[in-house]
Amino acid sequence: MSSGWIILDKPTGVFSRTAGARVARMFGEKKFGHIGTLDPMATGILPIALGDATKMIPFVQEINDGEKEYLFSVQFGFETDTLDTTGREIARNNIIPSDNQIRAVISELVGDIIQIPPKYSAIHVQGQRAYRAARDGIEIEMPGRQVHIFDIKYNGFNGTDWLFSVRCSTGTYVRSIARDIAKKCNTIASVSMIRRVYTNGFGLKNATTLDFLENLYNNGADIKRFLMPLDLGLGDIPVLNLDDKDTQLYKNGGFITVAALDSMVRVYNGSDFVGIGVVKDKQLRPRRTI
Repeated sequence: MSSGWIILDKPTGVFSRTAGARVARMFGEKKFGHIGTLDPMATGILPIALGDATKMIPFVQEINDGEKEYLFSVQFGFETDTLDTTGREIARNNIIPSDNQIRAVISELVGDIIQIPPKYSAIHVQGQRAYRAARDGIEIEMPGRQVHIFDIKYNGFNGTDWLFSVRCSTGTYVRSIARDIAKKCNTIASVSMIRRVYTNGFGLKNATTLDFLENLYNNGADIKRFLMPLDLGLGDIPVLNLDDKDTQLYKNGGFITVAALDSMVRVYNGSDFVGIGVVKDKQLRPRRTI
């Protein structure tokens, strides 16, 4: 079994949970998790934690504030039930906004906004997943929630699709952004492509694809060289190194007197990552141990 991170470039047509399970199976791990969820049609960065790395997910999210970046494309003039081109068409008006209209309205979406999530989404509404209610034909009112849009850019028209990029907070739905752009342009739209290129400190640089890993695995190659360390993504947290005696005490839940300022710290024994602790009043207290 193996603990660590795989930064996956998720393919289209695969659920995030399914992608995580396929990676975990290759590494012989039953316990896995991922940071954020991508729609089945979406591609891009999906950080997958295996084994003990799952314990680090909350800390990676905490220090990176959940910031994400997407590329996406839109087709104007029709709308589907899922707000993307994989869904069932429910409206059409064939109204196409001008480039000037688009550029004028996108600035209105920057900053703190109240966004209505798509009905086909994984959020809980009235005690159930919204997408399950939608599939069953149950009408539910989707509650608005505050999200933050750091920046949104219109990148032009490629002959069939209108291209955009956005930096946003966790909890933001790209399909809702596209819907709201269209609404402000007095039309409707559906998303034709979503690609996440950054999330919680992880980018495409260290990403690998599912097909690549599975080809190596099926041919008996060593895939563990693509497994990233447990402390990946924690680089902004200060380091505190313990000797063998204090390390054992720390792992047993003991408090340790240290000469360090109050803060959250990454705890090591030499080069071995031990966990996350908190220093308060010169005492190191365990928060999560490996």
